Amino acid sequence: MKLLLLNGVNMNMLGRRDVALYGSDTLEELENKIRRYAASLGIEVECRQHNCEGALVEELQNTNADGVILNAGAYSHYSIALRDCIECISVPVAEVHMTDISKREPFRRTDVLKEVCAGYFCGKGIESYMEAVRFFAK
Repeated sequence: MKLLLLNGVNMNMLGRRDVALYGSDTLEELENKIRRYAASLGIEVECRQHNCEGALVEELQNTNADGVILNAGAYSHYSIALRDCIECISVPVAEVHMTDISKREPFRRTDVLKEVCAGYFCGKGIESYMEAVRFFAK
């Protein structure tokens, strides 16, 4: 099995952005931990990160992975383009958030992607990603 781990806007700032909320791991460290964990389950993970909404859409449209783990960052709150893309591709997408967005600022509580995703994991930091890997491993 092959998964695409697709991180969106500002996720390249991990380790520098609000460490109290997101932890001290950099994006590279997060990706390496997820790759190692997935490999222990016999799963290959390809990692990508884009700050541009259109680049995320293109990654989703062009993936040959069996599933996608997506943390779209702030785009989760308003990107109808990502929502429409997820809805029309044949690859299942699991949405991930490191924090529990339902308990954050009011503008972050809206999630336009959740209902078109095959799975949803949030509020557990990097463990949210590991739950998504296990979701696909089943």
